[in-house]
Amino acid sequence: MSTIQTGSYRRQRDHFEPQDIDPQEQRKLRGLLEQIDYSTFVANREVIGHMLPNLDAAAFQRLAVLTATARGKWVAEGLRQSESGAPSTVDQIARLTATRTAYEELAEVYEGLRRMVERGYTALR
Repeated sequence: MSTIQTGSYRRQRDHFEPQDIDPQEQRKLRGLLEQIDYSTFVANREVIGHMLPNLDAAAFQRLAVLTATARGKWVAEGLRQSESGAPSTVDQIARLTATRTAYEELAEVYEGLRRMVERGYTALR
């Protein structure tokens, strides 16, 4: 099974890939899979398009600033903890984990939103 590397985690591909099928059956199966993919595209376009109708470049910029701020807080927290030279406490590690998680989640939102525009699920105004 192949994997796809995203910004912070690996996602397994689980699409069935037939090996030993008669060529005519393989074409038929590919046609059905294309119909499924198209249905998924239409569903994504309809649902996401209604959920994000006012998407514009300013929304991307706000999200980018929020993500950059979260990244900066994460790194600043790590640097702050290193200043004493002592090992981090459980509470300090929890704060560091929270700031990293916030950054990673926002980075995934940005990548997800970009993919939605790229794939035509929603349009920029």
